[in-house]
Amino acid sequence: MGVIQAITEAISPAINGTGNYLEEVTFDGGSPKVLTVIIDSDTYINLDQVTVVTKQISEILENLPELGETPFTLEVTSPGIDRPLTLPRHWIKNNGRLVAISLKNGEVRRGRIGELIADSVLISDSPVPLDDIAHAQVEIEFKSLKKGSDE
Repeated sequence: MGVIQAITEAISPAINGTGNYLEEVTFDGGSPKVLTVIIDSDTYINLDQVTVVTKQISEILENLPELGETPFTLEVTSPGIDRPLTLPRHWIKNNGRLVAISLKNGEVRRGRIGELIADSVLISDSPVPLDDIAHAQVEIEFKSLKKGSDE
């Protein structure tokens, strides 16, 4: 078993127990290495939630034999805006947000995320099968400084 798999198996129950999901674990860098744990939830994660998960993960990792005496820095974070939408729960969480989608046939679509129905997501009221999506990412929107502007 590799180190990433051992870490993932050790910390997943604690993360799931807090009502969050483990998105990804990476272990990179020189000395000390950086262990990054990305967590997500069905709602937006706040700093207090990250702190609770960090404490639990830290305690588990102190006793993980696969890490041995390897010095590392632990970073626990939530997915950034640049993280692609890959799971049905990502679409549900981001309902109403603007998204850019690249389909497997090469077509590119942009629109508002709507309801998730079976294996399709509504994008500006048009269904898009999840299996047809090659890449999808929420787009950053800025509100206009002009009062009453919809742009």
